[in-house]
Amino acid sequence: SFAYFTIKDRLPQILTRVIDTLHRHKNEFFEEHGEKGVEAEKRAISFLSKLRNELQTDKPVTPLEDELPDAALWNQYLDYQRNLPNGSGEPSWFQSPWLYVECYMYRRIHAALAQNPPIDNFDVFKEGKAQNFFESQEAVIALCTYFQELLKNIKDLDEKQLQEELFKLLQVSLWGNKCDLSFSAGQDSSQKSSPLQSLENMVPYILVNDLEKVWSLLVNAKKNRTERSNVRVDIILDNAGFELVSDLVLADFLLSSKLADEVYFHGKSIPWYVSDTTKHDFNWTIKQLGSANHMWMSRCGINWEGNLKKGVWVFCDHMFWTLPHDFSSMSEVAPGLYAELQKSNLLLFKGDLNYRKLTGDRKWEYSVSFHQALNKFHPAPLCSLRTLKSDTQVGLKPGQGEQVQASEPEWMVSGKYGVVQFDAGL
Repeated sequence: SFAYFTIKDRLPQILTRVIDTLHRHKNEFFEEHGEKGVEAEKRAISFLSKLRNELQTDKPVTPLEDELPDAALWNQYLDYQRNLPNGSGEPSWFQSPWLYVECYMYRRIHAALAQNPPIDNFDVFKEGKAQNFFESQEAVIALCTYFQELLKNIKDLDEKQLQEELFKLLQVSLWGNKCDLSFSAGQDSSQKSSPLQSLENMVPYILVNDLEKVWSLLVNAKKNRTERSNVRVDIILDNAGFELVSDLVLADFLLSSKLADEVYFHGKSIPWYVSDTTKHDFNWTIKQLGSANHMWMSRCGINWEGNLKKGVWVFCDHMFWTLPHDFSSMSEVAPGLYAELQKSNLLLFKGDLNYRKLTGDRKWEYSVSFHQALNKFHPAPLCSLRTLKSDTQVGLKPGQGEQVQASEPEWMVSGKYGVVQFDAGL
């Protein structure tokens, strides 16, 4: 299965890159922290080399030994895996659910640094994320320019034109999800060309297209809003770099078109899946845009700083997003976060990992409904914007998956296909 190749090939490659990154920063650690920095780097590398060896030789998954706030939850989850009635007893790297061991690896990478001050705040993936951003410059400029031109006459657009623009920007945000560094094991995955030019040609590759449902939900929410009730959209973020810029443009459009009054962004509290967005990445991206020497890029960045200051944009990170649990257990494991999401009019979940956690990462029949696969996870109406990079997919028409499979055996993992999949909730 695709899971097998991920664990066998991709994860060791990612660990090797992390070790290499620490090696390359040795002098920087020495300059900043003296001998202590170099000692910490050595300890972190030896921890990671041991981790890589455990993975490659299919050793049992061991409890976390650090004192970080989520350690107890991780260790409870390991016990849960051990006691599954149909499990093999002791979970090991190749005898466990893929989602679990993949998340576990990133949590162990975090532990390698967190347990080794003074380099405990070093993000081993930061360089790759920054590089992805800079290599996507042309696409970022094209998108910011398009958007700033659109803002000039947004007040004059009729409902049909507004709908068209929303659909465009949702699709840019959908295909922005191709820029994923964990998928390419950290290799270049930047967005080189203007994302807007190819949208028409990409429509046939959207296997489930619920754009209309998203539109009617937002329009109805806007019509029914009262003085006291704000329309709130939450975006559960995926990758930094170009994808994040496409999400920010979408969020700005929602406010500027009055389809939403406030947008909450949910990022990761620790470096995760190579290119996932942390608070640092979020703020850094907006600063980069604000100080760019391109008029429309800097206009975007400055406006977005303003949205954060005014409180109409809010960034949150909750440790639940970096636990191995699927989302159907959120109300139990993180009731506070679940209650927060219940305040939203629409939840937009970006990317493949969020999709796997929404659907429990199971090998569903393709025609099982999205609603059923969500397994009672319904804090608010939600929509998944995802390009397919793992072998779980639901909500297709009967025979649709088999048809694509016949012509393209790799359809579920190539990132070539996408879904805009909506569920209204209860």
